[in-house]
Amino acid sequence: MINITALFLILNHSFVNAETKVLFIGNSFTFGYGSATKHYRTNSVTDLNSEGIGGVPALFKSFTEQVGLHYDVYLETHGGSDLDYHLNNKLDVIGSQPWDQVVMHSYSTMDKEQPGAPNALVKSTAKMSEFLYGLNSKVEVYITATWSRPDLIYKADRQWSGTPIEKMALDVRAGYDLAAQSPYVTAVNAVGEAWTQAMKLGIADTNPYDGIAFGKISLWTWDYYHGSSYGYYLHALMAFGNLTGLDPRSLGEYECSGFELGMSQRQIKMLQQAAFDQLIKEKRVTPSSPPNSKKPLHQKNCATI
Repeated sequence: MINITALFLILNHSFVNAETKVLFIGNSFTFGYGSATKHYRTNSVTDLNSEGIGGVPALFKSFTEQVGLHYDVYLETHGGSDLDYHLNNKLDVIGSQPWDQVVMHSYSTMDKEQPGAPNALVKSTAKMSEFLYGLNSKVEVYITATWSRPDLIYKADRQWSGTPIEKMALDVRAGYDLAAQSPYVTAVNAVGEAWTQAMKLGIADTNPYDGIAFGKISLWTWDYYHGSSYGYYLHALMAFGNLTGLDPRSLGEYECSGFELGMSQRQIKMLQQAAFDQLIKEKRVTPSSPPNSKKPLHQKNCATI
């Protein structure tokens, strides 16, 4: 009966959200710089800049398909950009159609000139979210608070030098909480804190500069700044939970995209757990029963999903 009820809820949710149009606005933290996710399943999403990007949006799309949801996923990204860049250069593209849901973020330090200062983020979030509301008064806008950067923590004379690994993510989150006071923002997508949770769970290493501990993964790529495939995977899991309201653990340890990107069942399961822990803390999802642990037949040919 539990399984039948869960299936009914998923199918009903799928019906309600049929043809839901989602737009991701961001920079390299969204398009997956430094990892295999950048050009992952590019034909499954629409890149409004025609640059052949898959990235986090393609992972999100894959997750939704695997649970039977119907999302039409778009992205508008530009490396090294903040929200002001998109406001000043891309409103014609962003405004090409109304959106049901939008996921967006600014520069990783909130302000390029004054790292850690939230004022620019607050102003640009208010402007962009109001513009999106003008396209569709029912739009849901999620703003993504990004992760701690080891290059700004473990190197000397940087904004967060010598602080605990979790502090930068918390500082960024505080800035996004201020930005979320805009009446047109639905919620904060707390990706940075989910990364910290993965470290607390013991799956992710805390300091890539001293090597990756046995049995752990690095959420960062080779520059200790951008994400690895693991990091972007967790990023996408958070978007999945926030936008759909579904427990990311419902994807299961045999989840298809993790398999395609070379992740082990343990890694997939623990990253899903990290996302769930943060999402349940934010009261963004309802816990669900884990799926049958039997290996699904579709995993033999995941790309056909």
